[in-house]
Order: sequence, then C-alpha cells, then structure tokens
Amino acid sequence: MGGHLSIRLEFASAFEAMDFVQVVNDHVGRDAGLDDDAVHWMGVAIRESVINAIRHGNQSDTSKRVFVDFDRDAAELRIRVRDQGDGFDPDTLADPLAPENLLKASGRGIFLIRSFMDDVQIQKASEGGMEVLMIKRVPQAASSVQP
Repeated sequence: MGGHLSIRLEFASAFEAMDFVQVVNDHVGRDAGLDDDAVHWMGVAIRESVINAIRHGNQSDTSKRVFVDFDRDAAELRIRVRDQGDGFDPDTLADPLAPENLLKASGRGIFLIRSFMDDVQIQKASEGGMEVLMIKRVPQAASSVQP
C-alpha cells in the first residue's frame, strides 16, 4: 500500500468500457488492502453507477462521456462517476424495498451502491451532469492498535 493514488478514466457512453473499469477497480481495491469480497462488492457498486451514467444519465448517447475517478489515500478510496446528462433529483427515486417495487426489474442500482459502499453522495456535478461519489474506507495497517 502506497501513498496517494489518483486515476481518471474517460470514455464514450458504451458498455464496452465496463471491463476496463473493472480491471482498474480490482487493482485499486487490492492495492488499498481490501479483501477479495470487498473488492468484488465495490466493483458491483461502480458497475451499477457506470451503467446508470450510460443508460439513464447519457441516454446511451455515444457522443456523451462518462468520467470515473479513483482517488485513494491512507484512510479511504473515493470513486466519482460522472455523466453528461440532464440530471435528476435523487430524492424522487422509488424505494426498491416497497412491496409494489419488489418485483420490478430495475430501480435497485442506487440501493445496491449504498449497500456496498461506506458513504454515497449523489448530486449535480459542477461541470454539468450528475455525479455519484462513493467512499470505501480502507483497512488500516496491521501495526495499528486493534480494539
């Protein structure tokens, strides 16, 4: 585990980029000291947010870009996924656990993202579009005092 790490990915709104995003996620997560399970579930959260950016944010318009930033320091990993769409109000999302929504095929992405990450913020990006900021705390070195 090194010091600070910052990686920026930018790609057209096409699902072909998903494999590359996954490779970067796996490398960054392992380098931060996350175990295989944590890396897997963080990957699921990032995948969901990138799918949302492509499908819902950018309406699958390949002229629009998706940006994924990985930023790591000693305490946490911050992953920011931004689209170039019109945006939405996150407070208007339906509750996927409500009885009338349990059998719906979509609508669980944000719920899953919130489940797998330690903190999630969804907001309009200052550059335009929407951004999802996901934070995953990283384990501290074994030399630190254990409770």
